[in-house]
Amino acid sequence: MYTQDLTAAPATSLVLTILSEGESYGYAIVERVRELSGGQLEWADPILYPLFHRLRRLGYLTTEWRPLPEGRRRNYYAITDDGQAVLAGRKRHWVTALPALSGMWLGTGWLLAATGERH
Repeated sequence: MYTQDLTAAPATSLVLTILSEGESYGYAIVERVRELSGGQLEWADPILYPLFHRLRRLGYLTTEWRPLPEGRRRNYYAITDDGQAVLAGRKRHWVTALPALSGMWLGTGWLLAATGERH
């Protein structure tokens, strides 16, 4: 398992990506993160719900309470057009950053990878 500070960094990108697949609710998003990470990321309420509130306040997602058959209600989240735009920018960032970090951490270095040199 990874620590909370490691899961917080990509949390916005993960949530917006999941919601770009379609609307969802908290528990289903937690399960999707667990699935996508091969069980390595375990999110809890202290990470997820403050993130939802912040993303809603920024205008990146909407929420809608819906009744369930047994009488309870569930809050569904959907990505907005602004959220889609932010996600597109974050995708560009991660597509650039991840190979550079992976190259450095795996010992190949970003400069060697960029120039095509091998060691």
